[in-house]
Amino acid sequence: MNSSTQKFQMAGPAGSLEGLVDEPSNPPFDAPRGTVVIAHPHPLFGGTMDNKVVQTLARAFVQAGWRAVRFNFRGVGASEGVYDHGNGELQDFLAVVQHMAPEGKLSLAGFSFGAFVTSHALLALAAREPEQVVLVGTAASRFAVAPVAPDFHDRTLVLHGEQDDTVPLAGVMNWARPQSLPVTVVPGGGHFFHGQLPLLRNIVARHLRG
Repeated sequence: MNSSTQKFQMAGPAGSLEGLVDEPSNPPFDAPRGTVVIAHPHPLFGGTMDNKVVQTLARAFVQAGWRAVRFNFRGVGASEGVYDHGNGELQDFLAVVQHMAPEGKLSLAGFSFGAFVTSHALLALAAREPEQVVLVGTAASRFAVAPVAPDFHDRTLVLHGEQDDTVPLAGVMNWARPQSLPVTVVPGGGHFFHGQLPLLRNIVARHLRG
């Protein structure tokens, strides 16, 4: 993301995992507000931690004072292992949380397939009461996305493009409706928010300020 981006390697459930960490500027922040772990899109369709939406999420959190951690799931880039249909990827996510944010305030975010994994990470980490949850382009029509517990609704932003042709908006609404979970819709937005990444960042930033 910038010159202060730091690479890391860690032991994961299926071998070594690679990732990147961005720290908030100091000043104005004496110390990070906490750590956000961000999950990337589908490993078999070009998804990596360098995805533009993932980078935008990291940037929004960093500008709000959070330490942003993004990583490559097993089998992507220099991360070892093979694709595991979301099950192993959830274990990767939880391992990164344990290694990079074992204590302190925690937030979770994900894009597309990564939002699906993040929804299940939220279930697994509910006892830590994550501060903020951001789900973008949630792949609800393709995977069994976990429901968001009512206690987390106020701190959860579900963001979707109106014209997403990879994950139709109707699929996300069908997932959200039984939960009465609000969905923020970007007019004219596609799955990757081409030309709208600054707007995406601003919406996430506004959520974090709230």
